[in-house]
Amino acid sequence: MNITFSRRTDLALEAMRALLEAGGRLGRAELARSIGTTSSFLPQVMAGLVRGGWVVSRRGPGGGYELTESAHQARLLQVIEATEGPSASGRCVLRDAPCPGDISCPIHAIWVEARRVLDDGFDEVFVLQTELQGGN
Repeated sequence: MNITFSRRTDLALEAMRALLEAGGRLGRAELARSIGTTSSFLPQVMAGLVRGGWVVSRRGPGGGYELTESAHQARLLQVIEATEGPSASGRCVLRDAPCPGDISCPIHAIWVEARRVLDDGFDEVFVLQTELQGGN
């Protein structure tokens, strides 16, 4: 079984780390370059972080992206859901589609419990902790 985040979520987490390391505002091109994406895709990556209140976006000369104080309280589950949508607990792991609910697949009960445990674990992790910054 492969449980992965979307590319957008990976980039959003990288962007938060890059902004933390910068200690201030980064321009759009500079941030895109530092996380390995394009300037045109960056707004899609950052949209959930801005909506979540963890990043502010400023336009114009001297603009760019900057972490807010609340970024330090952002939990991994919150960032995942801000970039990918609500928890995938309602998705069938075998069909990668919404669970019909009235027809359970052979692993339905196991997957629902596993996903609950996984979500609970993600909800305990702060994104800007040392462990997520590459420090294990």
